[in-house]
Amino acid sequence: MSTTPAAPGSTALDPAIAARLKRTEDGLVPAVAQQYDTGEVLMLGWMDDEALHRTLTTGRCTYWSRSRNEYWVKGDTSGHVQAVKSVALDCDGDTLLVKVDQSGAACHTGDRTCFDADVLPLS
Repeated sequence: MSTTPAAPGSTALDPAIAARLKRTEDGLVPAVAQQYDTGEVLMLGWMDDEALHRTLTTGRCTYWSRSRNEYWVKGDTSGHVQAVKSVALDCDGDTLLVKVDQSGAACHTGDRTCFDADVLPLS
């Protein structure tokens, strides 16, 4: 069964937070996951209002999967849980920084981060 991201205002997200978000045309905000104690950038996921609400209230990262068109809680199938330590909204309101304690690999490929495998050369 496929769902679509929740429309703004249709979630239990605090209205003051929802009002500050600048979403893409499909209602999403990029969420950068960072290891809280080392600063290591782990991955980029997408959140709508409902995913952010779930993340803030459960202490586990919930994302909107654009490829599967459904919510997913990081670690539910892999066991590689992201325990939320803090969530910050950037100055423009268009990006979230989620500091987490990552258990195991953050990337679906099995790498620690999604940025390990393809470092581009500087010229």
